[in-house]
Amino acid sequence: MPLLSAIPLIVLCALSACCAVYYAVVWSRVARSQRSVPTLLDGLELARRGGLTLPDATTCVVIPAHNERDVIGVAAKSLCRVLGLGERVRVVFVLDRCTDDTEAVLRDTIERFAPEGKSGAFEVILNDRCPEGWAGKTHAVWRGVTDSRGAQGAQLLCFADADTVFEPGTIRAAAALMEQRGLHMVSLLSTLIVQDWYERTAQPAAGIELVRQFPLDLVNRPASKRAFANGQFMLFRRDAYDLLGGHERVKGELLEDLAFARRIKWHHKDLRLGVFMAAGVFRCRMYRAWPAFRRGWKRIYTEAARRNSERLSLNALRLLVIGGALPVCAAAATVAGPVVMKLGDIPLGASMLATGAAGAYAFSGGIGRAMRAQGLAAWHLLLYPVGAAMTAFILREAANDLRRGRGTRWAGMEYSREARR
Repeated sequence: MPLLSAIPLIVLCALSACCAVYYAVVWSRVARSQRSVPTLLDGLELARRGGLTLPDATTCVVIPAHNERDVIGVAAKSLCRVLGLGERVRVVFVLDRCTDDTEAVLRDTIERFAPEGKSGAFEVILNDRCPEGWAGKTHAVWRGVTDSRGAQGAQLLCFADADTVFEPGTIRAAAALMEQRGLHMVSLLSTLIVQDWYERTAQPAAGIELVRQFPLDLVNRPASKRAFANGQFMLFRRDAYDLLGGHERVKGELLEDLAFARRIKWHHKDLRLGVFMAAGVFRCRMYRAWPAFRRGWKRIYTEAARRNSERLSLNALRLLVIGGALPVCAAAATVAGPVVMKLGDIPLGASMLATGAAGAYAFSGGIGRAMRAQGLAAWHLLLYPVGAAMTAFILREAANDLRRGRGTRWAGMEYSREARR
């Protein structure tokens, strides 16, 4: 084959080799993290064995909700099941400036599904304002802690989102991991519910990119400064929560979960944080439409990057190349290799086939293992390059919003976010 014609194929071969090396490292990192970091299933087993005290501690669950009529009933019903198994749980819903019938749906669900004699375990607080300097969600949660009967005297405080689903044992399992590992705060990476097209394509890539930025084995290492938590589920020992200053201390943060994690990792070295995969025991459907998905993940990535537009742009480029281009190159080399061999250039064709197959295999092993941890079927792997490109677009858009001074609109409020270097 003429050299000029062979150059693109040689480049394709080289990119496939890069794919093989990169994803072999990813595979190793994912496997090591999964071996060293327990999941909520391990917590369930700890709680089942007994001998620990925190799983039976009094817990107050605080859930803020802004116009969540479509999901609030599912969350409340799941907590009714938790109460039905005799767990010592009080539940506080804070309805934050709702303009829909969230309250009616919630009260109807509690009336219909609360176990006999347990409806008093639920409280509903109506919040009609957000003071200057507070983020809406943070203020609503603060009201749930300070104004509710359920939080008074609770040994554990659990904060969860309105679009989450608690399986029986969720809280006891998290508390068991907390006690067994000597932690003061436990956060869970929920198993994400998949129903719509963007949840099949972009959502797995978006989640994997976030975990790449905050590897769980590093986050769970006490000496590591890598600080991460997920606000969909945060469980605190009450004394640690008070020591951190509660939600009043992070009142202006759009991602109060990251703010709490940073306070623990950077300012309170005597406190320990644990972040674990929920492994299907605790689930969440984050966004119910593509525009909300884009806005939500822009907000997450912006705050995770500490509003650094250059970092967001670099992450977008890296993901586009590593997550989008390299796996496609490996697949193309695998297909084109035998064709080149048939055309007579056996060494080049064999090299393309070998590097392409190695790249595809390493990619399938690394990303496939990460996807299986989220309960996704193997075929979702085929959509990952598309999802990576979509996620890179969201990262790039977040960087551009910062550069142009565009505010963040979330839960009925507009927040001005200045770019940082």
